[in-house]
Amino acid sequence: MRTSLCRKIQYGFLGGFCVCAHTVGQSRLDSVQQLKEIIVTAPAFKEVIPSQILSGKELENLNGHSVADALRYFSGIQLKDYGGVGGLKTVNIRSMGTNHLGVFYDGIELSNAQNGQVDLGMYSLENMDEISLYNGQKSEIFQSAKDFGAAGTLYLRSRRPRFDNGKNTHLRATAKAGSFDVINPSLLFEHRISGNISASFSAEWLNGSGKYKFRYRRVNPAGDIAYDTTAVRENGDINATRMETGLYGTINNGTWNVKLYSYNSERGIPGAIVNNVWRRGERVWDTNSFLQGSFVNEFSSRFKMRINTKYAFYRTHYVNNDDKLIHVDNLYKQRELYFSSAYLYSLSKHWETSFAYDMQWNKMHAEMYGFVYPERFTHLLSVATALHVRKIKVQASLLGIWVKDHVRTGPIPPSRRILTPAIFMSYQPLEKYGLNIRAFYKRIFRMPTFNDLYYADMGNSKLNPEYVTQYNIGLMYGKEWKNAFIRNFRIQTDGYYNQVKDKIIAYPKGQQFRWTMLNLGNVEIKGIDMQAETTVSPSRQWDITAKIQYTWQKAQDFTDPSDTYYGHQIPYIPRHSGSAILQAAYNGWNLNYSFIYVGERYNQQENIRYNYTQPWYTSDVSIAKSFKTKFGKWKAALEVNNLLSQDYDVILNYPMPKRNYRISLTVEL
Repeated sequence: MRTSLCRKIQYGFLGGFCVCAHTVGQSRLDSVQQLKEIIVTAPAFKEVIPSQILSGKELENLNGHSVADALRYFSGIQLKDYGGVGGLKTVNIRSMGTNHLGVFYDGIELSNAQNGQVDLGMYSLENMDEISLYNGQKSEIFQSAKDFGAAGTLYLRSRRPRFDNGKNTHLRATAKAGSFDVINPSLLFEHRISGNISASFSAEWLNGSGKYKFRYRRVNPAGDIAYDTTAVRENGDINATRMETGLYGTINNGTWNVKLYSYNSERGIPGAIVNNVWRRGERVWDTNSFLQGSFVNEFSSRFKMRINTKYAFYRTHYVNNDDKLIHVDNLYKQRELYFSSAYLYSLSKHWETSFAYDMQWNKMHAEMYGFVYPERFTHLLSVATALHVRKIKVQASLLGIWVKDHVRTGPIPPSRRILTPAIFMSYQPLEKYGLNIRAFYKRIFRMPTFNDLYYADMGNSKLNPEYVTQYNIGLMYGKEWKNAFIRNFRIQTDGYYNQVKDKIIAYPKGQQFRWTMLNLGNVEIKGIDMQAETTVSPSRQWDITAKIQYTWQKAQDFTDPSDTYYGHQIPYIPRHSGSAILQAAYNGWNLNYSFIYVGERYNQQENIRYNYTQPWYTSDVSIAKSFKTKFGKWKAALEVNNLLSQDYDVILNYPMPKRNYRISLTVEL
């Protein structure tokens, strides 16, 4: 019953309260740009704290539909996946909660004032060039104030126009089909309008029934089998379209771009399976559209400026027709305006400073009784400096934020004025041997969302911001060899300690199904992340790349010593998890094997046998062949996911698909 309530709130107001209730827990530019065969790269200060990156062929060959599928291969990431092609997919970094991960699309943040979460299942891999993850923040001070405002940041970089020599047009078409009745065609068109301006248009359609077989098996506390059933998952269908178009240009000493993005979907929501009872009455319609632009200019060798702007509109229509639950038919609309200006000044060859100001306005409407129609004004101001002296690199920043809410009725929360510092350092004692030592400290916070504050009969307008203090120390060794059997090798490890104060949680307040939001959480997180990768070339035609990640975490709830779960591991956080990728390329053939392991967890706050959730692992395999004909470049691929057909749940009572398949054919002209 509790899971059903959470699911209702999860989609009825998209608040993510199910998670909350169960967890207390280039010139210098910042991205690679290609236009007119000119490539602009990042400055030397970039790698104070290295990122985890998936890009190029490595990203292209991974099995999966969305960005969330690719993030499973990063260390320190916890993915919440409710199953199926269209199921809700959110992530958090190092157990600090989904709302503490900033997600940026082409340099501008994807935000959601309603619930603070970004459903990464909405963002396709089909038009993605690179995905990078930073702990703390991106190692670059020439950025918006927003970039400094999260405990971790995820950057999604979409493809920019690029052309073969002598060509002004590039066309790519892909057709995919697979299990769950999936049909997934996509199209990319790029055109060079002039020597300084290029345009692109990308479109994709995803349709599927979402039906898949699963095994539902439950054992009671005495060890007897309560349920053991094989069935077909229902109400997991999806019909979604994605369209994005962009203009990219260069001027003297500068670049600019404008992008229009639109995602529309209708999805069934396969409910939780509790006591062998299936819920199938929920559906949601999503519209996610935004128009954004960026302008970067280098006025001199010392002074640079960046301007970012954005307008976004989000529409969610949620319906629950389950005859065993209260009928719900709600419509929610969000609007957002965002402006950012950032400036970089080089005091010397080794010392830079930056200043940035951001302004954001959010407003929300809902067709429901008692809604307060919240409106939020946010101002952010950042100052930062970066110093590079011989073998030492240092970055420091200070972020100030002012937040003010307005509502039509009811109490108005006090305005918030908060300062948060951060400092990052790296030392390279043996430059010749590629050894690097790094450390950082950062204090950051997150404001309560509209759901936290104003959800009918549940919100709490007196909530305080949620604070996180981060400490990290790590080592990295990397080496490259030319014309050798081993082309490169890199290994890194980080130890960290995070403390979350005033964690916002959903808390029962007496009557059944009646909850309130409170600042009760106090979570301490200790962990180790490890990554290693290497590429070997047995011959000129062979390239083999191996990549492995491992995470150990101890995330404990120290909220109240009188609680029976005091000091226990917080829900859904495994002590041990990891992944591995092995890719081989030979004469146009590509073979990819990927493995994911998630250790034992507990699905409730008490770490007792009844709440135990067993470990799970999956193996995915794909094979692809690229070839050329007079009609263009072709690529055919076959994917097999969950090769061993494991039965597992990422979230209890939301079974994941067993073995499934996908085929694709791509042509480029």
